[in-house]
Amino acid sequence: MPLLDATLAAFGLLFAGDAALWRIVWVSLKTSVAGLLLAAPPAVVLGYLVASHRFRGRRLVIWLTQASLSLPTVLIGLLLYLMLSRQGPLGSLHWLFSQSGIVAGQCLIAIPVLLAFTLAAVQAADPRYAETAIGHGASPWRTMTTVLYEVRFGVMAAVISGFGRVISEVGCALMVGGNIAGETRTITTAIALETSKGEFAQGIALGIVLVAVALAMNGALMLVQGDAHSARGRP
Repeated sequence: MPLLDATLAAFGLLFAGDAALWRIVWVSLKTSVAGLLLAAPPAVVLGYLVASHRFRGRRLVIWLTQASLSLPTVLIGLLLYLMLSRQGPLGSLHWLFSQSGIVAGQCLIAIPVLLAFTLAAVQAADPRYAETAIGHGASPWRTMTTVLYEVRFGVMAAVISGFGRVISEVGCALMVGGNIAGETRTITTAIALETSKGEFAQGIALGIVLVAVALAMNGALMLVQGDAHSARGRP
């Protein structure tokens, strides 16, 4: 199918409300958001703790965190597959080839991104934020929330980057989810399948949705940052 015809057919699928296509989009968004929501609280808290405390092995933790950003998602999928398989230690959960398994994989993929970005944001923050909070008698929890609020745009960037990584990955979702139609088929696994079959229209349509989601997320962050700068009198 020529590129122009495939593109026109892709827009036809989008505007016609193709049920199979939008089911794929829903599964992808559902599993990505769920994995991100599970990963965000512990990753953000751990990123703050590593950035704000000095302890033995801290540099090793930071190095491992930064190195984990380049960890192939297919490797995470392989390890999770072995854990969730019938002979694996988590086989009793029966999460293999299910949305729960995909959510677990997305959570593991998002944690390094959220951790590394939060750690960098807190390290770059003015240390007087924490010193002022402590000087006013704030508890450790209150001090942490104060610092995280001051670096909230960095944390928001971490969340958006984490979301972009999980919704666009294909290796883990394919291995753990199995690409089952209507159940575990995500945007990226569907694109890979349709391309291998020579059916480009649905793949292009799903690619358009993926790009639209990425643009919307980053556009929302830019709007929030712009409003904050305007409130502070910055251009």
